[in-house]
Amino acid sequence: MGVEKLISDVRLSSVVPATITGDDKVHEFTNTDLIMKLHYIKCLYFFKNDVVEGLDIHDLKKPMFQLLELYYHASGRIRRSGGGDDGGRPFIKCNDSGVRIVEAKCRNKTIDEWLAMFMNDASVNEELVYDQVLGPDLGFAPLLFIQFTWFKCGGMSIGLSWAHVLGDAFSASNFLNIWAQIMAGQLPPQFLKKPTITNKFINSPLLLSPVERLPFFIKRVDPVGDHWKLTNTCKMQSHSFHITQKQLNQLIFKGCGTKVKPFDAICATVWKILAKVRGKYSSEPNIVTIIRRDDKSCDRKTTEVSSNGQVISIIEANNVIVSEADTSKLAKLIAEKVVNETRVVEDLMKKENGTSDFVVYGANLTFVNLEEAKIYDLEVRGKKPIFASYNISGVGDEGVVLVLPGPKNLNGKEGGRIVNVILPEDQIEGLKNEMREA
Repeated sequence: MGVEKLISDVRLSSVVPATITGDDKVHEFTNTDLIMKLHYIKCLYFFKNDVVEGLDIHDLKKPMFQLLELYYHASGRIRRSGGGDDGGRPFIKCNDSGVRIVEAKCRNKTIDEWLAMFMNDASVNEELVYDQVLGPDLGFAPLLFIQFTWFKCGGMSIGLSWAHVLGDAFSASNFLNIWAQIMAGQLPPQFLKKPTITNKFINSPLLLSPVERLPFFIKRVDPVGDHWKLTNTCKMQSHSFHITQKQLNQLIFKGCGTKVKPFDAICATVWKILAKVRGKYSSEPNIVTIIRRDDKSCDRKTTEVSSNGQVISIIEANNVIVSEADTSKLAKLIAEKVVNETRVVEDLMKKENGTSDFVVYGANLTFVNLEEAKIYDLEVRGKKPIFASYNISGVGDEGVVLVLPGPKNLNGKEGGRIVNVILPEDQIEGLKNEMREA
């Protein structure tokens, strides 16, 4: 049965903030927000039937009215300063246009059957998270979609499609976690206070040297106008690996040394493997991008409900043949030789007036550390999801590797890490074969 036949009975509706936001309120994007404009975060959670039994769409939508009082900018629509179609800097007009709710059914598969398919073909999960792109009618496009899909077994998945221009993966996770807290009646009243809007990019005190070249971690693309969609030069494919805790320990102790962190060990292993795969027909990836959580902003205040606070760094493997290097050497490079390029964005986008179009994920081979994302903190009726997964759409041709916390119990396997990759289609099979050996 084709994937297109697995999902049916799709219905769309909207939710708006519980109270009117007010006239003439806007949310200005930061420069880091705008450099992420062509990327979208896809969040997916699965809950068993005993957790969601008796819940209907009204129960699920009701907390969102309060949630959007806090995230009222997510209910707005994008406009441009100066009134130009493609020349003005984008911002959000906080006009309470709402976020989209998607209801769907999977009548032919249980959650267990779906997850079994997912471990063989990660693309099936795309059916459970709405395929969102901002534009071409940019002024009318919702900034996020939340999809609830009920399965044959009575279980349910929650899929969030979140425009990266709103904030990073940690912001998207916080959004859903707060929704669940409101639904459980557990959220303290102070969390429902509206944040103060600040124009973060205007009159910035940060003074940097002029940008003489594009930083290595981004790639300029042809102007997209009001259709914020990346066009790849090759077909991209997604795949997912579950590295159990036992396998992870073996990977660290045998290949990298006991002091290496799990993320660094995984990145080093995948980097070396992809260098082998790509080296057969093109040059090795000697420069990679690392995207991590900004520890200084990880405990975000209520007034900073969402932001692109991640740290973007690069690593150059100078005078190193990556495909032949010891994994421990690559892991050490990742741990010790990263160059933080995040601050370069401020000067670059100020010079461009926030109107140029770039790719970050996939400009180089990109590794994203989501180990500390609180994706298993989302609880419905006091129960955590049996499985959760995050992904990115709008990825450049060099590909992206996301490292996530592993499930508590998936087919009898506990913990470890989930590794989601999006790569050119012709590299996936080689990666799968090499990963089995590793």
